[in-house]
Amino acid sequence: MNHPSNASFFRPGDRKPNQLRPLTLAPGYVQTAEGSVLVSLGNTRVLTNATIEQGVPGWLRNSGRGWVTAEYAMLPRSTVTRTPRESERGKIGGRTHEIQRLIGRSLRSVVDMQALGERTVILDCDVIQADGGTRTAAITGAAVALAIALNALVKAGTLKQSPLKQLVAATSVGIVGGTPLLDLCYEEDSQAEVDMNIVMTADGGLVETQATAEKGSYSRSDLNGLIDLAEDGLKEIFAAQRAVLSPAS
Repeated sequence: MNHPSNASFFRPGDRKPNQLRPLTLAPGYVQTAEGSVLVSLGNTRVLTNATIEQGVPGWLRNSGRGWVTAEYAMLPRSTVTRTPRESERGKIGGRTHEIQRLIGRSLRSVVDMQALGERTVILDCDVIQADGGTRTAAITGAAVALAIALNALVKAGTLKQSPLKQLVAATSVGIVGGTPLLDLCYEEDSQAEVDMNIVMTADGGLVETQATAEKGSYSRSDLNGLIDLAEDGLKEIFAAQRAVLSPAS
């Protein structure tokens, strides 16, 4: 693709192409959860709660290993027009299944299941307000909620150390109007020529790359450039996660 000068490209909020939306992670948002974080990424808001339960799915019983899973939902007025609850429809949609599995895979990639023992961690990710990047915000917030919940087990003496090996986070990148952009809002995402979600661990390992060309195709160099752009943004996100967790570490 031919990339025009970034200097002439206008983004909502006057952001630069390589600039994240304002990110805040508010821990302890729900007092009754073992770990809770409200993620605000621009106008996107996702509430992430971690629950730790004794026991594991049947296929893991007596293995000595734990399990991490996730549930994701869009609340009815998270969008401009009301989205009916999936419970009212009687089934979970394909998009929801896909995102739940993505969040679960992402969090499992950084947990030592043997050290967790036969416990299940459930990460509930509820979108309060959607303006693009809900799945990536959910992963970023869920990782912190998970860390808080596991740190609580260590503090209580239940575990000797946290089974969380390192942090994981996610962001979106894309090409809009020929320009590579970091952290797309809905307006940008809806007109992107290339849309990509990247999940990365704090040591730079890639957990997931979901890239789709909406119009035509893109080159290998475009792909590499988008990954580099995402990695730079994720360094800021990891710093924000660590800042929240540092008092507990």
